[in-house]
Amino acid sequence: MRFWLVKEEPASCSYAQFAQAGTARWEGIRNFEARNNLRAMAAGDPVLWYATGALKAVVGTARVANAAYPDPTAQEGDWSAVDLEPGAALPRPVTLAEIKADSALQACALVKKSRLSVAPLSAAEHRRILQMGGQP
Repeated sequence: MRFWLVKEEPASCSYAQFAQAGTARWEGIRNFEARNNLRAMAAGDPVLWYATGALKAVVGTARVANAAYPDPTAQEGDWSAVDLEPGAALPRPVTLAEIKADSALQACALVKKSRLSVAPLSAAEHRRILQMGGQP
């Protein structure tokens, strides 16, 4: 099992919209490193949902529903997509400022590669962010 963080602009799809829909296709990624991360995802892998824009915080959890498949939105190139299923909203959002201030998260991809839209997390980083958000 691997752990992941995905970023979404709340104006495009908020965590509440995702939870209500019950699934989301993670598509339209046009960065090779993020694409490779999508391809490394496996069904059941835990995911943290990060809201970009004004909020800049981890707001909920999800799970990878299936392995990567060809991105149906790609007009050209070799791009991938995965489907995500919602878990639960965090009791308290964990802001980027809090993540950057936490010494245990200094090597986290969200801190080191802030523009990456699909990023791996270590088990310890995943667990720490959940703790900070009030989820046991």
